[in-house]
Amino acid sequence: MTTGLFSHQSFESHVTGFGHPESPNRIRAVQKVLSTKKFDVLQRYVAPPATISQLSLVHDVSYIRNILSLIPTKGLERIDSDTILSPNSGEPLKRAAGAVVAAVDSVLGGDCGNAFCAVRPPGHHAEKYNAMGFCYFNNAAIGARYAQFKHGLKKVAVVDFDVHHGNGTQAAFWNDPSVFYASSHQFPLFPGTGAEHETGVGNIFNLPLHSNTTSRVFRDGWEARIFPALKSFTPELIIISAGFDAHYRDPLASLNLEEDDFAWITERLLNIANEHCAGRVVSTLEGGYDLDALQESVSVHVSELMRAVTSNSSEF
Repeated sequence: MTTGLFSHQSFESHVTGFGHPESPNRIRAVQKVLSTKKFDVLQRYVAPPATISQLSLVHDVSYIRNILSLIPTKGLERIDSDTILSPNSGEPLKRAAGAVVAAVDSVLGGDCGNAFCAVRPPGHHAEKYNAMGFCYFNNAAIGARYAQFKHGLKKVAVVDFDVHHGNGTQAAFWNDPSVFYASSHQFPLFPGTGAEHETGVGNIFNLPLHSNTTSRVFRDGWEARIFPALKSFTPELIIISAGFDAHYRDPLASLNLEEDDFAWITERLLNIANEHCAGRVVSTLEGGYDLDALQESVSVHVSELMRAVTSNSSEF
């Protein structure tokens, strides 16, 4: 058993226009690093398209159909200044969510120890009725709801270390104590949500970070606020919204994290998963817009996922 990698070639075909940071080069960079010899042991899966029924676990059906109907036959369709559709966007949008659904099936079914979904577009800003912030369907939230609906899990956690707050995931979980959402993010920054007092029904834990926050403040915040809450929640599955735009080289924000910080938080989350849910973790790519930093960060993140599976296997 090893780490599963869920991806699809169509993720390159979602075009967002010249100069847009959420470009096909992001997934090319990720695929390039994950094709090196170090990652030969990954169990590779083709990400299937999510069905309307699966997408509707988080989004209203009328919204889903509207988004898909807006896909142009030529040129670009702007939902807003940041969130853009092109003629080949349909498959990537559906397969980004479908990757997480399939990864949940594989991890809960025991086919792989944990999983990483190398997808685009990202998802954590997408709300029930709204696309925004490069996001159309909320991949992580859909995966969490699918784990509950299809597999009968009673408690699923989504943890998010993207530099932007996952307003869509928070909104999807706001009134439901069976799901947990925790996020560290630069604040204030787009989308403007994620203050510490936003707590839902006691299931939402936000860690707002000032511009230029260092590694130590980031780590101390997770240790003091989020990890204890996650342990108390005792999840049956952890889904990671893995954004790497808190890296100091990222052009869209101004936190000062490095690759070691992403390795550290991945290791800590995997340790909690080992304590509470048999190591069951599904991670899905969110942001990260400096290509070198993205490659290096994904490399350490997936390496930790692989190490955890190897470590768990050696115990038997």
